Amino acid sequence: MPSPGTQAEPLPETLLSGSADTEKKLPSSAPDVKSPAKSASDDNLTPFMRQWTAAKNEHPDTLLFFRMGDFYELFYDDAVIAARELQLTLTARDRERAIPMAGVPYHAAENYLQRLLRKGFRIAICEQMEDPKLTKKIVRREVTRVLTPGTAFDASLDQAQNNFLAALHESDGISAIALLDLSTGDFRAAEFHGPAAHKQAIDELAKAQPSEILLSSNAPADLAADLTRNTDRVAARTRVDDWVWTRDYAVPLVERKLGVKSLEGFGLNGHPCAAIAAGVILHYVQSTQKLDAIHIDSLRFLERSNELQLDPVTVRNLELVESLIAGQDTRTTLFSTLDCSQTPMGKRLLRATILRPLYDAAVINARYEAVAEAHGDLMCREGLRRAFNGILDLERLLARLSLDSAGPRDVAALAASLAKLPELHKTLTAFTAPLWRDLTDRLDPLADVTTIITKTLVEQPPLTLADGGVIAEGVSAELDDLRRISRDGRQSISTIEERERARTGIASLKVRYNSVFGYYIEISKSNLALAPADYERKQTLVNAERFTTPELKDYEVRVLTAHDRAIEIEKQLFAQLRRSVLEAAGRIRRISAVVAEADMLAGFAHLATIRNYTRPELVDEPVLEAVAARHPVIEDWMSATNEGRFIPNSLYLCGQTQNDPETTENTQPSLLLITGPNMGGKSTYLRQAAMLVLMAQMGSYVPAARMRYGLVDRIYTRIGASDNVARGRSTFMVEMTETATILNTATNKSLVLLDEMGRGTATFDGLSLAWATVEFLHAEIGARTLFATHYHELTMLAEKLPRVVNLRVGVKESPSGIVFLHSIEPGAANKSYGIEVARLAGLPKAVLERARHVLRQHERQERRSVQAESETAEPMQMTIFTPLSQRIVDRLNATDVNSLTPLQALNLLEELKQELAKP
Repeated sequence: MPSPGTQAEPLPETLLSGSADTEKKLPSSAPDVKSPAKSASDDNLTPFMRQWTAAKNEHPDTLLFFRMGDFYELFYDDAVIAARELQLTLTARDRERAIPMAGVPYHAAENYLQRLLRKGFRIAICEQMEDPKLTKKIVRREVTRVLTPGTAFDASLDQAQNNFLAALHESDGISAIALLDLSTGDFRAAEFHGPAAHKQAIDELAKAQPSEILLSSNAPADLAADLTRNTDRVAARTRVDDWVWTRDYAVPLVERKLGVKSLEGFGLNGHPCAAIAAGVILHYVQSTQKLDAIHIDSLRFLERSNELQLDPVTVRNLELVESLIAGQDTRTTLFSTLDCSQTPMGKRLLRATILRPLYDAAVINARYEAVAEAHGDLMCREGLRRAFNGILDLERLLARLSLDSAGPRDVAALAASLAKLPELHKTLTAFTAPLWRDLTDRLDPLADVTTIITKTLVEQPPLTLADGGVIAEGVSAELDDLRRISRDGRQSISTIEERERARTGIASLKVRYNSVFGYYIEISKSNLALAPADYERKQTLVNAERFTTPELKDYEVRVLTAHDRAIEIEKQLFAQLRRSVLEAAGRIRRISAVVAEADMLAGFAHLATIRNYTRPELVDEPVLEAVAARHPVIEDWMSATNEGRFIPNSLYLCGQTQNDPETTENTQPSLLLITGPNMGGKSTYLRQAAMLVLMAQMGSYVPAARMRYGLVDRIYTRIGASDNVARGRSTFMVEMTETATILNTATNKSLVLLDEMGRGTATFDGLSLAWATVEFLHAEIGARTLFATHYHELTMLAEKLPRVVNLRVGVKESPSGIVFLHSIEPGAANKSYGIEVARLAGLPKAVLERARHVLRQHERQERRSVQAESETAEPMQMTIFTPLSQRIVDRLNATDVNSLTPLQALNLLEELKQELAKP
């Protein structure tokens, strides 16, 4: 696999065959480094290197971590790459230094592996399959697992975020995706139809941010550009042979995995492309993990009609889960602001709910009722939140157990978490809202699973099975006996020694042990005549003889093998425990979902209490009314940093319905034109509206004194200026592309936010496009729209279009400058205050004075007029903006109007008319 590129360029692709073999090898980072296949035949290789070469040929696209005793070693190209990426010392296996080598201790390998996975590499783990003590030949080694970015499930994964492996399948105009988080068992699929199917699939992938994407071997090469659109996070791409992407292979694989004869029960009936994508993911997991992932027992088909749609542009612009600026304080995201979850499962559900709010009124209202009950009962609410303490990541603990990577402490942690469920169940019974009752009924305390774990394991088990002491006393009589032998060995030897002294009458008889001869009885030369006949001579010394007996031989075998045998028995019992727990894997996953939802709802109630959020009212009309509303993120940030109090603002919009007349005296506003200076709060007001809708359709209370709204099917944003030079798109091109998406797909149930449209091009072009866009949104779509602009000419539209209303940002002027009131008022702004904002930013005084002078000149020279061309033409079209002639301006400035006679004034007017008529 090639070395991954930087964030600005896509990671390399890997071509994977159906059996997970590859057709591309890792390129050498040093020209003089050659693989054994290139440098020598197998006959010239040592047995060890032949073993390494065979494993490498099976997995040529991976970095091969080859177990050698206490180290994982890498050779040839792998060693060069690993040394560079991990800052390891590059050594050599031979004197000629023709075989580069680098290695890491096996007990500390996890950190190194995760660093490579985060860089996009695939890794093959080749383990020793035999105990070196029990074989005289070279130890047999096999690749036991292939690690990839999309199948990582280590402890360093972000608790609040899924690590998705994705598959993209396109056929006959249908685009389908599947997403699997192997670390939790979260398995989803979606299918898209129509002309926009490909874009919708790519947008869904961008929102999920998978670590690795599986593509067919014949997928277009330019697909990489689409996959990196609207996201700075670039996923590794792996190509899988075409025969895997067939219905005959992939769909039965999914059916067998889920244990069903048909996928109809999972919503996939009639969606073969989505089922194929899911099957490819399962094939890839099985071929890389070498184990059956038992915890993957369900598949969810994503219905877009059940969700409020958010495209990647909106997710990015609103900073829902990630800051716009890399490394910026995470408090700028909505997720961070709303996250008071007590469990990792609750955090992941909250993040998923932010990205996929609800579009089902019944479900939303059910959440409102549940939050309302918890909000109104302090004791029950806080008791519920305390009940989540100590519940660890059930989903990821189960995944580790399923993939045989869980140690004794992982299983003990699972038991400790499950032991908290009875108390949680008891706490939930105090609530009576339908959703709480449903969660209570679904919460299985799993007492049987907890019992079997706690009875099998010691209270505080060691980190690994190799250390021993994992299984509790009383589980295995043989294990208890072996432990007693190991523990009481010294006492047993003393007992044998005393008995043999009494038997032989030799007071100086000794029972001893050394590593060469094992256990023996030593008798001095002077007492040899007293040695019993059943003593077998073992060694002769100058002054003594050493003997053994059948009893001592048997004891020696038992003592010397007791530890190893005990470890073997513990491994067997632990494997049996693992199988017993995995029999309840489905129950544990269902309980994890219940815990997550209860945790999230309790968090909503907690936020409503501490931040004075209120319950929204969901109505069956396209209205958006918010009284004294606040921006949740900014309000929380200002409170945390003591930056003052957030100024609330109200909002009222009503989308156009099919029965609305074109013009009436009492028409409700569907489009708000907001003018005012930068830094005054226009963008905050726009984002605030989106946050309110999004939180309301999550089922949460909202930061407002009162809110009434109708369901929103999609939120669109066109906010800020950004370009994408690497993909050949200018700022203005990005702006127009995003605007085109809005105008082509928005409905009267959508919420549209447009901020400073047209600022990326010439003034007249930008104004014309903004003007036409407002007309189109008003006449053709009727969506609830907030349109912030610096084009004051647009405010005239409020007089022409019945559903357009002007709002302005409050500003107070004083001799020392301007003060931003951060309030939204009716009416249009008459100034932009750009120079005043520049003064606040610290521009030099000379620059500001010159700017004011130039501004006065342009205001005199470039006054523009806007009017409708005629009543018969298309309504509200702009005339050409024509600046007044400088000569006319100069003539008027030089004229003393008060000294003119009526006749002179008429003559002057005639001359000016003739001047205007000149070309």
